[in-house]
Amino acid sequence: MIKTVLKMCLSGSFRKRRNTVEKRRNTVATLGLVMLLQLTLWLSWMPAAQALTDEQQLYNEAWRIVSRAYVDESFNEQNWWLVRQKMLRKSFPNREATYQAIQDSLARLDDPFTRLLRPEQYRNLQVTTSGELTGVGLQISKNAETNILQVIAPIDGSPAESAGVFPKDLILEINGVSTVEMNLDDAAARMRGAAGSPVTLTIQRDDSESPLDIVVTRQHISLNPVVAELRQESGVPPVGYLRLSQFNANAVEEFGRELRSLERQGAKGYILDLRNNPGGLLQAGVAISRMWIDDGPIVYTVDRRGILDNFWADGSAVTEAPLVVLVNGGTASASEILAGALQDSERGELVGQQTFGKGLIQSLFELSDGSGLAVTVAKYETPDHHDINKLGIEPDVTVELDSLRRDQLATSDDGQYQTALQRLSTLMAAEPKSSEPVAWGNLSGGNLSGGNPSAGVPAMANAS
Repeated sequence: MIKTVLKMCLSGSFRKRRNTVEKRRNTVATLGLVMLLQLTLWLSWMPAAQALTDEQQLYNEAWRIVSRAYVDESFNEQNWWLVRQKMLRKSFPNREATYQAIQDSLARLDDPFTRLLRPEQYRNLQVTTSGELTGVGLQISKNAETNILQVIAPIDGSPAESAGVFPKDLILEINGVSTVEMNLDDAAARMRGAAGSPVTLTIQRDDSESPLDIVVTRQHISLNPVVAELRQESGVPPVGYLRLSQFNANAVEEFGRELRSLERQGAKGYILDLRNNPGGLLQAGVAISRMWIDDGPIVYTVDRRGILDNFWADGSAVTEAPLVVLVNGGTASASEILAGALQDSERGELVGQQTFGKGLIQSLFELSDGSGLAVTVAKYETPDHHDINKLGIEPDVTVELDSLRRDQLATSDDGQYQTALQRLSTLMAAEPKSSEPVAWGNLSGGNLSGGNPSAGVPAMANAS
């Protein structure tokens, strides 16, 4: 009897154990089948690398650059990998279709500064930063909220400035075509053209009830970024006046040469005019900052991982003389880097109006067919870690001013300049009577210690 019960118990225990093993086997088999189905579905979405056409490969090249470099790791809350997979399931019959696919993908980022540059546009942008162009001479941006084209600033001495286009003007139409659906490069291309040909810009200005039609005659524009003069103002020691119109490839060498010349001529203080300076090359902004600031940080850059990089002064400042900086709503990008560094380091006082507020850094990447991508790769912060994007920089002394003609700048008609001169006079009076000369150091701008924020060339706002 005992043997029988024991046999039954053992038999029941064995059956339970066998059933458990079988259930586990079935579960494993089911999971394996599910994983196989998922893998099959994933592979069905995944285009075979060897099957990509030349057009698809170009799309993939552009997608990969954005995937690795774009400042927002969430890609504006988009599944960037899925964007690629859906696009690569399409066939691109020609290059224009490929470009459209790239543009459609970039549009999902909702970032007007990250954009495709067709080969001609890419060459034009490189020419702009190198120091010359043919067109109307406007630096433009897209208002992120309204999607309307906005003037950052006209280039100093350009046809647009002569025709009366002002910073913060909204460009509603170009030759009768609405700008709402245009990207920056499309708008710039429409404003470029043969020297001597006209283009009509329909402008909306804050103080005007109805739009204005302004006809601008396109011209060849030589971008000479620096104006310098030693001024003998009544009752004030010699003043060095420097107007910097943009940070292109010529700016660092020209600015350094003029600043050294003013030092040799005996300037005791300086007024640096950054009004309507729309920016340009990051490295140029850093190099010119180093001519004024002898020690400490100049700018911090923050990438997609939140990692800080920085550019520091390197002991090569040209002068310690008092400095006042003129700024306004057309002071943007690299010129805000310079203004912010001078303000936060207490190296110079800012006089004028709130700056534009462009605190993003773009890099240019060339694609294999000669086109390119401008990609937002980082944002920057001033030495005191102020993020000025869409906020701008508040000057130390605010002076409102109506727009002036070019020949009125830095004259008795220029209230901001007159205030800057008064502030500089006070600063110079407070200076010790004797001081040791400052070594000039290296002004070439070639050695930018502190790191490169990204591969590629940081791009200025588009010039037309």
